[in-house]
Amino acid sequence: MNERIYSYLEITDLKDMLNKTKKLYGERPAYKIKIGEGKYKTFTHKEVRDMVDGLGTALIDLGLKNKRIAVIGENRYEWEIAYLSVVCGTGIVVPLDKSLPENELEVLIERSEIEAIFYSEKYAKSIEKIRYSHKNKLKHLISMDIEHNAEGIYSQKELIENGKKLIKEGNREFLDAKINPTEMSIMLFTSGTTSKSKVVALSHKNICTNLMDLGSILDVTSEDTLLSILPIHHVFECTVGFLFSFYKGAQIVFCDGLRHVTENLNEYNVSVMACVPAIYERIFKMIRKQIEKQGKLQKILDNEEKYKNAPMEEKKKIFKDIHDMLGGNIKLFISGAAALDPKIEEKYRILGLNLVQTYGLTETSPIVGIGTNKYYRTGSIGKVVPSVEVKLTDVNDDGVGELLVKGPSVMLGYYGDKKATNEVMEDGWFHTGDLAKIDDDGYIFICGRKKNVIVLKNGKNIFPEEMENLVNKIEGVNESFIFGKQQTEDKDDIKINVLIVFDREIMQEVYQANTDEEIRNALIKKIKEVNQTMPRYKSIRGMILTEKPLIKTATNKIKRQNNLELVNKLQATKNV
Repeated sequence: MNERIYSYLEITDLKDMLNKTKKLYGERPAYKIKIGEGKYKTFTHKEVRDMVDGLGTALIDLGLKNKRIAVIGENRYEWEIAYLSVVCGTGIVVPLDKSLPENELEVLIERSEIEAIFYSEKYAKSIEKIRYSHKNKLKHLISMDIEHNAEGIYSQKELIENGKKLIKEGNREFLDAKINPTEMSIMLFTSGTTSKSKVVALSHKNICTNLMDLGSILDVTSEDTLLSILPIHHVFECTVGFLFSFYKGAQIVFCDGLRHVTENLNEYNVSVMACVPAIYERIFKMIRKQIEKQGKLQKILDNEEKYKNAPMEEKKKIFKDIHDMLGGNIKLFISGAAALDPKIEEKYRILGLNLVQTYGLTETSPIVGIGTNKYYRTGSIGKVVPSVEVKLTDVNDDGVGELLVKGPSVMLGYYGDKKATNEVMEDGWFHTGDLAKIDDDGYIFICGRKKNVIVLKNGKNIFPEEMENLVNKIEGVNESFIFGKQQTEDKDDIKINVLIVFDREIMQEVYQANTDEEIRNALIKKIKEVNQTMPRYKSIRGMILTEKPLIKTATNKIKRQNNLELVNKLQATKNV
């Protein structure tokens, strides 16, 4: 278990958190918002709390007390204020995935029985169309973008101002609203088809326990600036990138898009970022290209070897040029939502960049384990956070078993689905469905999803994620998908195959491979090299090539069933 390293603020619920941190950090900047080229607007923590109070008061005045209210849109401060105004005294908040097509969005609006929805302009047409369906309970549309109420649509801005007036006139319904920290306050849909997705019921206690745990082990303060980049409806970004920033009195800035990450790191002097491995790998490649262009690569490589065991502060000075490429102020990079290549993690730390892995699920609010400045181990997702217990069940000869989690941050259950809840909960222990190893020092190593394991005829287990990491290191491979293929002559005999998404330009540049056949031959050769690094039973025997990206979730996790369907559509090529 991670030991608590820092003093932390005790909170009972998110409303309590807002009130206490308003007193502590009221004059500190909460948001820095770009409003034009080189122009920014800053909101203090006090100003944000006042907006939350105003909006919450206006929502109750609309008759939305104890109702379900959805939020959908891009990462922006209006989304976050809407979320807080609902959950801190109005009703139950339902964050919706902004990537959903209209028909799926409509199903979730019906299933969640929401009566109001906050939305950005991008979703205006869809939401206005959906409101007229007789299948849902939607009554109030609230736009994040329009300045004034118009044609049956409320303006979030105007509601805030109306609420502030009501407060001045003595309305304290929202201000004095009592929170039950143990009842459902947040409804989150898991990824998957809308008809099959589960609804995770979370409470204030779930979230606040996680915030206090993180506050006691991560070196984040009110002096820090956090870059918001992952989809905010996802609990990882919502808890770590948004609510944790408020808890610590830090400043939030918003990314302009994946292509602008390094630009934004510089622009805002970002010190903390929580993101997915693919972004950290992209940043690393960018750094390498830059130092190659500057003719400094060999010097950097020599210094990496020379100072690999030096303290982090010394490394920051030695590799100052690289730190300056990222704004010169990076204190902590957090990687989550998918497995991080240990070699990339190691490279960052050698360069004096504190990159740690974390692991969690929607059902655990989300963080279960995380590396810290003091406790980290390459390839591990760190130790379990202070309030949580973990154990393994059905452990095999290699020490791998299913990871079980217990603690106050574990969900209340799947809303309206007792059967599904009972399938994953046992005596207070949540079955994660993830396979892991735990070493003697308590560091957790995730091996893969239990349901994704490929069992061979000889009884050996293949973890697709582990092998995909190896294939993805091949230059010219953007991503890969490992799957088992039944043999025609023996249905019980399964051979390992791979679907590779390749980059044509890199294949031409690195291998001088121009035609499809040349590209295939070059990759066959590289796959044979990968096979030589593994036991024979793990060898990749077949390969399919494509330039189309794999089907993934909003947080970049591979949707395995969807990609298996994709594999079936693609014409299999000859064996490697």
